[in-house]
Amino acid sequence: MQVFGLVIIGILIGTFVIAMGGGGGAFYLGVLTALFGLSPVTAAATSLVTALPSIYVGVIGYWRHHRINFKIGNQMLIAAIPGVVLGLLLSPWIPEKIYTWIIALLLIYFGIKMLMRRTQQRSPQHPQIAALTYGSLGGLMVGISGSSGGGPIIAGLLLMGESLFDATATSSYVLAGMCSLGALVHAASGMVDWSLGIPLMIGAVIGGLFAPTIVEYLDRYPISEQILRVILALMLIFFGFKSLF
Repeated sequence: MQVFGLVIIGILIGTFVIAMGGGGGAFYLGVLTALFGLSPVTAAATSLVTALPSIYVGVIGYWRHHRINFKIGNQMLIAAIPGVVLGLLLSPWIPEKIYTWIIALLLIYFGIKMLMRRTQQRSPQHPQIAALTYGSLGGLMVGISGSSGGGPIIAGLLLMGESLFDATATSSYVLAGMCSLGALVHAASGMVDWSLGIPLMIGAVIGGLFAPTIVEYLDRYPISEQILRVILALMLIFFGFKSLF
């Protein structure tokens, strides 16, 4: 019964987060710590490894629909991969409380900026610098905390002027690259709880298969992008405050 429940949870999370351009690390962390009592270290390792296959599936679907902006995505990856490595090296030395505050304030900041901006934005004056900045922040989140790092990536793409649905596709591509390294290291550490991770992973992959099709459907209705943009911004703010209290 527990396995079935985990698969269902994985389907729901996988569908939602891939459709929104995230890896789902925060959702998996919440489920694993709150419902199953895993330690933060084990939950972080399990959540990252669990999310990775569904991200791959989502990227393939978005690629088939020609939604990925490889130019911006590759610029983000150039900064994200070193960020992951740096985060992995720094993680034993950074006090958890300090890191929690930094990430929480960044998520709240990005969420507020997204709420204050209109749907269509001009590209920034220095798009390469913006891409490198957001990519490095996402990479650091993966390396230090074991989260998927989707918050800075999707928020950065939207603030750089990408439409919501193209941003979700490109974000999934960036997450696939930077989470691969983080997941490999965390899996090698032996901290992954496979008994919980595998059922979640199976469900998440199923959800990842549906997500690109759902995005294509929603893209037919302009109002859906505005609504989802607000939801995404509020989610970033919520997770920022939730991590503080």
